[in-house]
Amino acid sequence: MSHYVEGKLLIIGGAEDKKGECKILKRFIHEAGGKESHLVVLTAATELPEQVGAEYKDILLGLGAAKVEVLDIPERLAANGESISQELQKATGVFFTGGDQLRITGVLGGTRLGKTLHRLYERGVIIAGTSAGASVMSDTMIVGGEAGTAKKDTLTMAPGLGLLHSVVVDQHFAQRGRIGRLLTAIAQNPYVLGIGIDEDTSILVYADGHFTVVGSQTVTVVDASPSIASNVSEVSPGQALVLTPVLMHVLADGYSFDMKRRVSSMTPV
Repeated sequence: MSHYVEGKLLIIGGAEDKKGECKILKRFIHEAGGKESHLVVLTAATELPEQVGAEYKDILLGLGAAKVEVLDIPERLAANGESISQELQKATGVFFTGGDQLRITGVLGGTRLGKTLHRLYERGVIIAGTSAGASVMSDTMIVGGEAGTAKKDTLTMAPGLGLLHSVVVDQHFAQRGRIGRLLTAIAQNPYVLGIGIDEDTSILVYADGHFTVVGSQTVTVVDASPSIASNVSEVSPGQALVLTPVLMHVLADGYSFDMKRRVSSMTPV
């Protein structure tokens, strides 16, 4: 199905700039049609939907979006409602706020709204998410895990929304020291690419499988496919993880990465 996809994903590591240059949010509006854009903000992840929704609505309108609607979907009943799916059909861009990623997948997974999102993405609509909204983009997501040394039993994984395949995303990456938990995630399936996104940083993912970095910090890509040794299957609870070798790429604003060929572009686009 992936070769029919026309859409783009804007996956944000959290704490994006909302007061200064607002580079990431401006890019979202641009990709969604600029002055013609009709944006829908989904506040399913947050416990403060009215406050967070109003904040994003003001910011996005202030940055030049034509229309911004906030949809709060507190439970699965609402996510299966026809009216909400119809509202979403008009969107040229969809934005997931931060909060708890399990709230997003628990409410949207398998619902009419969840299916509408996939259809919009395949049709060419940009779907953005920050923090928890970033984690849900992939088919497998990290929902919990301690910072620090990579240890098998400290990680909790769950199914995501499945817009991005064979990738696991972690956010607030450098700020919360999450390299250990991302390595643990890819040790469990070295075929999967690990992408750690710093705060005020994002990746703009294109349908052909490459992404470009947008923002002020860095994106760390960890690739365990070359590894020849791992103790992930025999490691006991609390024991340190072994995974060697691991290929790592650290990329800044304007640099690109091809997720299929697993190579970076050294020249900013």
